[in-house]
Amino acid sequence: MSSPVVTPPVVKTKALFCPQCGGPVQLRGFAHTLSVVCPQCGSILDTSTPLVHVLQAAQSQQRVEPHIPLGRRGKLDGTEYEVIGFQLRTITVDGTPYTWAEYLLFNPYKGFAYLSEYQGHWNFIRTLPLIPDFVARAGKKAVRLDGRAFLHFQHSVATTSYVLGEFPWRAHAGETAQVDDFVSPPFVVSAETTEQEVVWSRGDYRKGADIWKAFNLHGSPPPAIGIYENQPSPYGGAIGSLWRMYLWMMVALAVMIFGFTVTSSFTPVFHDSYVFSPGAKLEPSFVTPAFDLKGHTSNVRIDIRTDLDNSWAYFNLALINDTDGHTYDFGREVSYYHGYEDGESWSEGSNHDSATIPAVPPGRYYLRIEPELNDKQTSDLRYEVAVRRGVASYGIFGLAAVLLLIPPIIGTIKRGSFEAARWRESDYAPSILSGGDD
Repeated sequence: MSSPVVTPPVVKTKALFCPQCGGPVQLRGFAHTLSVVCPQCGSILDTSTPLVHVLQAAQSQQRVEPHIPLGRRGKLDGTEYEVIGFQLRTITVDGTPYTWAEYLLFNPYKGFAYLSEYQGHWNFIRTLPLIPDFVARAGKKAVRLDGRAFLHFQHSVATTSYVLGEFPWRAHAGETAQVDDFVSPPFVVSAETTEQEVVWSRGDYRKGADIWKAFNLHGSPPPAIGIYENQPSPYGGAIGSLWRMYLWMMVALAVMIFGFTVTSSFTPVFHDSYVFSPGAKLEPSFVTPAFDLKGHTSNVRIDIRTDLDNSWAYFNLALINDTDGHTYDFGREVSYYHGYEDGESWSEGSNHDSATIPAVPPGRYYLRIEPELNDKQTSDLRYEVAVRRGVASYGIFGLAAVLLLIPPIIGTIKRGSFEAARWRESDYAPSILSGGDD
């Protein structure tokens, strides 16, 4: 014999009448409901006893219409909830009031949950069954929950300014609670303290589009304004990926440099030593013997080493193709000074220098050299000239390393700006920190 199919009981709402205006009032929270707002006159009713009485007369002549109507059902994290209550709560910071909306959600099998909305930023909130551990992080108070640290963001006194629907407590306009928020985006842990109890809850940041989809609402959600306390940074994970990519690119660049160094021929093709006498009447310009630049088109480096000491020299140079006369003109100044000042040695410049000519075709070449010497120098200048073919040049690799560094640096700056904007709204804003307060 097969077992009978057990059908869960159908959940029905309960109705009563407002003692203030006589209008009908529905209770969707059943025995959990301790107060409800009459939809006709706005009076807040105490439903904790069979004899319903008025807790607070009509709050305001102006009715506030919530974005999500009472009675609307929607599915969040796999559970279907019904909106049964709505309230506006306000804190005052430096004389400026800030108001946000809270929606009370109810599921007859899962209990209560909340949605909060401030300037287009939403949080799905559920109460915690345990108290988080208190710790300290980065000079701020903090709590730890499920292995995650939450930094203290702000302390405030929240006042209920408007209520609508029903609540599992005696909600009324003017109700106050001390609120402490601890953030670890995209989560926020909050402690609400009243004379009767301390309630801990955890909020999960949600986009308005996700809320609209969950409750099948028409139109578009209100746009998010500013940066909210637990709004996830759009740069968080991306910055880590950029830096990891940069490190891998640096590894690839190092491999390329190694390969370039190994394959570079660095072939010496010419070397000779010379003496230049300042007092000589001979023409200072001369040409070297011809030499061969073999292989494919590549760079040529000319090195000049001198015995300069507290003096300077200038070399007019030209690399000339012996076949077609094509000339590469260039010059190099070599200067080297040193001495002692206030008991300390100093030096400036160097007695050697080099020049690199890129993309020189193979062929037979010679150098034209014309030295010029400091007028004050009377001693001979001795110098060496060396020519090398296919010398490794790392400038392009250095430029690549700098260019690859730009994206992660820009991303890091943007993330820092985002976080700075977040914490400017906290109790730890820079102006407060500069005063030494915590």
